[in-house]
Parts: sequence; C-alpha cells; structure tokens
Amino acid sequence: MEKKESEYWRWKEYAWKAPELNWEDFEIITAGVDIGSVSSQAVIMGDGELYAYANMRTGSDSPESARNAMDWALKDTGMSLDKIRYVVGTGYGRVNVPFANKAITEIACHARGANWMYGPSVRTVLDMGGQDCKAIRCDERGKVTAFLMNDKCAAGTGRGMEVFADLLGVHIQDIGELSFDIDEEPPEVSSTCVVFAKAEASQLLREGWPKNKVIAAYCAAMAHRVFTLIERLGMEKEFAITGGIAKNVGVVKRIERELKIEALKTEKDTQIAGAVGGALFGKTLVEKGKG
Repeated sequence: MEKKESEYWRWKEYAWKAPELNWEDFEIITAGVDIGSVSSQAVIMGDGELYAYANMRTGSDSPESARNAMDWALKDTGMSLDKIRYVVGTGYGRVNVPFANKAITEIACHARGANWMYGPSVRTVLDMGGQDCKAIRCDERGKVTAFLMNDKCAAGTGRGMEVFADLLGVHIQDIGELSFDIDEEPPEVSSTCVVFAKAEASQLLREGWPKNKVIAAYCAAMAHRVFTLIERLGMEKEFAITGGIAKNVGVVKRIERELKIEALKTEKDTQIAGAVGGALFGKTLVEKGKG
C-alpha cells in the first residue's frame, strides 16, 4: 500500500537493551536524557557500559517526552528508575527533565559522547540535530575547547530533511542513497532558509527535474552549510559526526568531499551521543562524591 504523504518524514523509533548484561552486576548506574527539538533519547549505563536506551520523537511536552523515553529504555530490564544513581538532562529541553539530578549543555554532552563512541582521537565533532547544527572541538578526554552553532533556520538540519521528504514523497531513510542515483552532481539548492529552499525545490520539480536530482541538490546544500561552519571553527583531525543526519549518507559523503577527510565510523547509534555523554558525566559526578 502506498504511504500517505504525511508519513514520509517518519523515522523509526526504537529501544535497545544489551542482552548479555545484568543491571544488578553494576556498581554505578547512571543515565542521560537528551530532549531535542525533534527527537528524545534516554540512555542507561552501568559502570560506563551501555546497558539500554530508547530513541523516540519529542512530543509537545518536554517533561512527558523525558518520562516516555526513560520508561521505554527501562522496559523489560526489570529495573526501576530509583535504581539509577544519577540522571543528567541535556538537549533543548534539558531543564525540563523532571527526574534529572543535573542539567548539562548538549555541546558538552555530545563532545563527551563522541569521545566514548569514536575514541579519544576525536578532535572535531559535528552534531547535526533536529533544528540546529554545532561544530565542536574537544581534547582527548572529550572536553570542549571551542564551538560554533548555526540555529537560525531548520535548513541543514534533521527537521529540514523531514520537510523535503514530505515534499518529494520519498521516505526519509531512503534520501541519502537516492541522492547518488544521478548522472552528475547538480547545482546546490541556493536558499539558506528551509521555507525558500522548499519553494525552490518545488520550482525545480515543475521544471522537470527528477526527484533524485532535487534530493542531491538539497543534500549538497546541507553539506556546504556544514562545511562553512566547520571552516569558521577550524578543522582538527580526527573528525566525527553525531545526530540523526549522521545516518544520511548523501549528506555525510558530501561533507567529507568538501572537507577532504573521511569522518570516523562507529557501529553505535549516532543519535544517542548526547544522552551517552550525559550518563558519563553522571558517572564522573558520582565518583567525585557529588551524586
């Protein structure tokens, strides 16, 4: 059955638990809850190991989104919230996590999370979120040394990509691969505003451009916006990408092409980086006797 247009933007929500781990074996259990403008993640870690997490759509109420994400992460673990020693809230709605012990910025948490995911060699982190994009430099411990953020428009973010998925009637998970199903690389969509970029894409479709070519033009535009942000910050190797757009090969490969460097790879879920960082900060605070 053909998908309704309103469903094309919808990405998969999911929860995960490490099958080989038992929470009762941990000495310090901490959690990070990342409430973003588009998605929310709850991560539970035991002694610095990833135990369980959930990734879901952020609703209209940040406290409720935090509770829903944590409830889903805890489901089927046999563990209750009161067994978690320390909870850090991060992201756009970090101050609205009702059960958090502390709120820490998403910039600090993504740097720390990227350090855990990709290793201590990471020096530049690109966090491509739902409604903003951050370029972060960090040291070997994942501590932030400099950053720049572009949050003036949803173009170049996850939400901008969702808008294009609906406009073109292409499922969001297919956009990256389809952007390379072209004869040659087209000119970028010129507008830096998602509303005008959408209008420009509609005009290109009316002029006879195939969907794949329009997708390629938009992915290239997103990549170039990111490139200019990193260029302003100053690039240091090694380089890693976090957030949902890290799963879009059409954007990632074009960023790599402009930077002339390959991003580090990980088998871990790039969307949970911020929540992982929060959980790791929680562990550190407990070990320092502050939790």
